[in-house]
This record gives sequence, structure tokens and C-alpha cells, in this order.
Amino acid sequence: MIMAAGALIIAGGTGLTSVYADQPIRRTDLVKNDIDVPGHEASQVRVDFGPGAFAPKHHHPGEEIAYVIEGTLEYQLDGRKPVTLKAGQSLFIPTGVAHSARNVGDGKASELATYIVTKGSPLVVPVK
Repeated sequence: MIMAAGALIIAGGTGLTSVYADQPIRRTDLVKNDIDVPGHEASQVRVDFGPGAFAPKHHHPGEEIAYVIEGTLEYQLDGRKPVTLKAGQSLFIPTGVAHSARNVGDGKASELATYIVTKGSPLVVPVK
């Protein structure tokens, strides 16, 4: 699903969007399942970033492991220096830590995001 500029997906907490219409972010939900930890679930999502696309600051109701599949992404986590990852590199994002991501490479970039989150909570919570 390609998102329009400036629109955040509200229903079901299902996404991020680019702030530029010509530089979309496309999110593909891959799997969502209960886990053995009471009140939690695992979700895995593929996020494709067009050139220059930016995912605005947000947080999650649990941990995220971001694995860069292709391209180059810069992550900015609150309280930390920006980190730039290339294909094959990963980043752990603790529960509730606000962060953003930007495609800083020359072409498309993609990540595989794995979440262990509180069941029934919106997966993505925008930060104002």
C-alpha cells in the first residue's frame, strides 16, 4: 500500500508515511502472531523507502529489530547520535524510544522490522 504525502495511517496502527508525495514509503505486513509472553505478540513488516523518503518520529509499544535488506538508511533515536546502516546491518530499538528513519542512499532502501509488542496496541505511535 503506497501512502499519500503527509497522511499517517490511523486505523489499526498500521503505518508510516513519507512527508513527500514523490518519495513514498510502502509498508507490507508479513506476519502477526501471539507469543508465549502473556499480553504480547510478534509482528514482522517490510518497509520500502523511495529515494529520500523520511519516516517521521514515532515509537512502538515494544521492542523493534530493524534489519536493512537493501540500500542505506539513517536512524535517529532520541538521546543518541544518528546511525547509518547498509544492507545486512541491524539495529535494536528499545520499547518506547522515539525514532525516525530516512533513506540516505542513491536509490530505494528496504528494511525488515520485527516487533515484540503489547497485544492490541497500535504498532506505530506518531510523536508530535
